Amino acid sequence: MRPVPLPGKALKLGDTLVVADLHLGYEVSMAREGFYLPRVFREVVVKLKSLIEREKPRVFVVDGDLKHSFVPEWREREELKAFVEEILPLVNELVLVRGNHDVGTLWLRELGVEVVDELEVGKWKLVHGHRLVDGERFIIGHEHPSIRLRDEVGALVKVPAFLMDERLIVLPAFSPWAYGNDVLREIVSPFLREYDLSDARVLVPLEDELLDFGRLGDLSRVLGSL
Repeated sequence: MRPVPLPGKALKLGDTLVVADLHLGYEVSMAREGFYLPRVFREVVVKLKSLIEREKPRVFVVDGDLKHSFVPEWREREELKAFVEEILPLVNELVLVRGNHDVGTLWLRELGVEVVDELEVGKWKLVHGHRLVDGERFIIGHEHPSIRLRDEVGALVKVPAFLMDERLIVLPAFSPWAYGNDVLREIVSPFLREYDLSDARVLVPLEDELLDFGRLGDLSRVLGSL
């Protein structure tokens, strides 16, 4: 079963479609701190439904951080309920692999969501990535991997990326608000500190294609000083 990265920041694994780090309710959390952002719930749902309708998976997995706030609140609960009502009818199974932000989500089981801490799909173990677990091959989120590039006028831009090698796949964050962690400068996930990913391919997802930027180790040497 070969993992296939897809434009749109998703991974296909047989009849399973995987995304990570939706961080639903991020705008509500920011509003509590005095930062007011437009809500993107509808945008996220429309993009996910388009992916599901195109790929037709039997199982849809959110690999951690479905929601953002560490403190459950009523508006977040309503948004999560609406998310499940939109997505679950399109697949046979909807699975949440809990991440560090997914406190207070066990009630989603009442709506038909399978809520787990890890999931085996073929030879791969899906965990969120905020703590190390035993295994051989992993698919994780949590890191929000990105790289910095210069555009045509010389400005630095940050773009999300997949990191992929034979033992570890790191998914880009699906949330449009997750600008990403520049993996050429800083590492967040304990998985990326534990594993040598210098040979991992760096794939940047666009709307309709993936751009292959080569090996992470090579990019570190070329772009690490930008």
